[in-house]
Amino acid sequence: MGKLKIGMIGLGGIANFHSEGILASEDAEIWSICDCDEEKLIQRSKEWNIPESRAYLNYSDLLKDPEVDAVTIGTPNFNHFEIASAAIKHRKPFALEKPVTMKAEEAAALKEALEREPLPHMICFSYRYKTAARYAKCLIEEGKLGTIHHVYSQYFQSWGINEDVPLLWRFQKELAGSGAMGDLGCHILDLNRFLVGDTEQVFADAGTIIHERNHLDGSGKGQVDVDDYCHVLSRMEGGISSTMAISRFAYGRGNYQQIEVYGTKGALVYNLEAEDSLRVKLADEGDQEFRKVQIPDSFKMGQMQAFFNLVGGHGDGKNATMADGYMNQLAVDAVIQSFTEQQWVSIQKEHSVTG
Repeated sequence: MGKLKIGMIGLGGIANFHSEGILASEDAEIWSICDCDEEKLIQRSKEWNIPESRAYLNYSDLLKDPEVDAVTIGTPNFNHFEIASAAIKHRKPFALEKPVTMKAEEAAALKEALEREPLPHMICFSYRYKTAARYAKCLIEEGKLGTIHHVYSQYFQSWGINEDVPLLWRFQKELAGSGAMGDLGCHILDLNRFLVGDTEQVFADAGTIIHERNHLDGSGKGQVDVDDYCHVLSRMEGGISSTMAISRFAYGRGNYQQIEVYGTKGALVYNLEAEDSLRVKLADEGDQEFRKVQIPDSFKMGQMQAFFNLVGGHGDGKNATMADGYMNQLAVDAVIQSFTEQQWVSIQKEHSVTG
């Protein structure tokens, strides 16, 4: 069987990550591309040697190509639902960027569509593919930490501090749905779920630090109407108490994550910035202090390669599905409701589809 022919929908910043994974794989190639920005489309066509006939301004035209085996969807949040729905209609396996949709009703509709007509798909919660996160999951599942009591999480970036950063779509609620919570917090929610379990109740506080930014076209300033930071107190299944600290205003941080998990028999600290690392202190191992562990090579897996494996029928079961994306969106929506209403919010796992 030849290489999978991948269509890339959305050629913004995340496309660099997707394309890197495609180009590094022996199992796939960039077959076609799509973006509403014609200049960007031309640039990427030259960069990846894509003929004009397979460079599209409209994603529907790309999805109609019978030679396309699967697609990546790396567009702004507001059109995830529309494009994923079209991919399902055209029976194209897809890797969809997070958060899956703008609201839980849309995620529920996609989940139900895929339950009716199953199709290989992946939600791009990228940090499931960090070796430290995968090894941490293994240790927890083996019972090395005993009964889990606490999970403490942080995800910090600093780029929002720069007042010269213009009013990108990530700062606009109608295009992004939320700010730092949906952009960064959804990753932490997924990692916590991947490692430990579901979040059941939340109490959150959030705020906007820079309220206006320059429009991209230079026509003056526009309002930032999403959160720049979000802090969440939560209860997880099994009575686990958890906190999350999320910010795009953490001076000096590039892409910093840390998750600490504490149980009755051990603890672990997952950390990501320059590299992903894992430190543990385990009673069964006789540890007197936290130690950095060497992670076996068997835990290495690239996100795009995992997608190609899935499309090829041999996924490892650790990829995020639309059901995971739906649960994540429920949690994001609950956090937004909590910091808006300033009260505890319970996360309902069943959500009716409207429309």
